[in-house]
Amino acid sequence: MPLEKPRLARRDWLKSASLGGLSTVLAPHSAAAHEAVAEPPQNKVRGIVFMVSDGMSPGVLTLAEAFSQLTRKRGTQWWQWLNDRHVSHGLMDTASANSLVTDSAAASSAWGGGKRVANGCINIDENGREITPIAAILKASTKTRIGLVTTATVTHATPAGFAACIPARADEHAIAPQYLNRVDVILGGGSEFFRPQSRPDGRDLRADFQQAGYQYIRRRDELLSSRSAKILATFTKGHLPFSIDRTHDAKLTARVPTLAEMAEAALARFLPGEQPFLLQVEGARIDHAAHLNDIGALLHDQLAFDDAIETVLRLTAGRHDILVVATSDHGNSNPGLNGIGAGYRDSTPHFARITRLKSSHERVFAEWKKQQTGHPADLTALVARLLDFHLRDDEAAALHAILAAKPVVEWNHQLHKPEGLLGQFIGNHTGIGWNGTTHTSDPTVVTAAGPQASRFAGIVKNTDVFRHFLDLLA
Repeated sequence: MPLEKPRLARRDWLKSASLGGLSTVLAPHSAAAHEAVAEPPQNKVRGIVFMVSDGMSPGVLTLAEAFSQLTRKRGTQWWQWLNDRHVSHGLMDTASANSLVTDSAAASSAWGGGKRVANGCINIDENGREITPIAAILKASTKTRIGLVTTATVTHATPAGFAACIPARADEHAIAPQYLNRVDVILGGGSEFFRPQSRPDGRDLRADFQQAGYQYIRRRDELLSSRSAKILATFTKGHLPFSIDRTHDAKLTARVPTLAEMAEAALARFLPGEQPFLLQVEGARIDHAAHLNDIGALLHDQLAFDDAIETVLRLTAGRHDILVVATSDHGNSNPGLNGIGAGYRDSTPHFARITRLKSSHERVFAEWKKQQTGHPADLTALVARLLDFHLRDDEAAALHAILAAKPVVEWNHQLHKPEGLLGQFIGNHTGIGWNGTTHTSDPTVVTAAGPQASRFAGIVKNTDVFRHFLDLLA
């Protein structure tokens, strides 16, 4: 079915004040943000855009604002939101059924199924019963159009929580077929879960989706030129690359779209007409970077997520029937800028060194693995080439040893791994400290704009999201 290209309101860009050290002066609020929230909150909601910065600890917002001022000479959209009295602000209670610390599967199940489940499960209760996900409910009751956009595999825990039921989140081969005719727009990575040669059952899911009217897309240019109303797009075998790696690789830049481009492609299919829709947009690799104690990858992906927020607000500017919500499912490793030097005067120049990082830790470890053999001096050279700083001899020896599964002295068990050591060594240069390499129990920030945004003010239990979405769209 041909896709009508929506008429989109233009947004005037406002100049941000320059960065003095890390101090920031916020630019005037964007026209798009104001237009999106101009109507009173009791207006009827036709569509919801639910944006998830996966694994974003609250302090990341501060770091991203400062990093954006350093690298882009302007602030972030989310920071402007936080300073906008027309926008609703809250904190999310993120616990799962069996822990104060949730994983992404349980977190998204709370949003998408309305019940807290054990970590590792997707919409399966404590008695092993399936919980019908919101995509299935809305599709059956109102023919709501559903979209899942992510920088992870499209069958990963966060998107799956809105559309699938499975006892073990890792069984992505079993999640993939559950999207057929339940989710209309599917964008991200994970081609291995749809190809017959990489599926245990040999099923060609790509062909099944195409027979059901989906266009199957594999490249950025195909997405940008597509006019199909229903699409399945998997741009990589696994997760999409970190933004920091994509930016520094011309082939990846040409082949893989940004999160903002994917969000725009999804909304272009939902905004025209009057049919209700629910769109989830996930910046998944923020969480992965935090697990790796990788501040460069984390901040680049957080800015990519912020670009997606700006895109969504631009496309929905002047629309008084679209609710936009941004949040995170949980914190991760709690990165923060430490006070360094006398009077902490060295914190600012240390933070600025993050701009010199040109690679993710994932790429560093992958390249070291390819070398198979090597000495600490080789590891030092690799880190210098990709991360632009030099390991001390004792640091190189410790990192070399732990990569070879040899014992090293590290009293924090959370950091007793290659990513923990590398994160600490880089932190000595950047000022960034980490409390571990896993999720945390911190409440996450919730920001909402548009009709019914006030539902997300104050303390919001993660299961409340399901109830609100069902009330507004069912």
